[in-house]
Amino acid sequence: MSDYKFETLQLHVGQEQPDPATDARAVPIYATTSYVFRDCAHAAARFGLTDAGNIYGRLTNSTQDVFEKRIAALEGGVAALATASGAAAINYVLQALGQNGGHFVAQKTIYGGSYNLLEHTLPGFGITATFVDIH
Repeated sequence: MSDYKFETLQLHVGQEQPDPATDARAVPIYATTSYVFRDCAHAAARFGLTDAGNIYGRLTNSTQDVFEKRIAALEGGVAALATASGAAAINYVLQALGQNGGHFVAQKTIYGGSYNLLEHTLPGFGITATFVDIH
């Protein structure tokens, strides 16, 4: 869909064809938290990430998948990750970038949740921070 305009991408990326179960043009909202597996081997393959598919609602969900694909397309990225909150997004980013003994330099007046994460939580995982006054 790379040749389509921004407005078309907003509506159709992630669901280029109607929903196979309902023939809905709009993406259905899948309000589920759990999924059924054919057998133990199927569940093991899903949880082992060798078989792509839904595992648990907080990890994967068909509605969320379409949303992530659309955001990636609209931003020109290869992928996107939806989180339940901004605090969760900040946590993911800081842990990913700071892994293996990383160090951040941040201003003292950053969002309080980020400050507490950097000052009190992440040092327990070997990630440290220096806070500076930018004025």
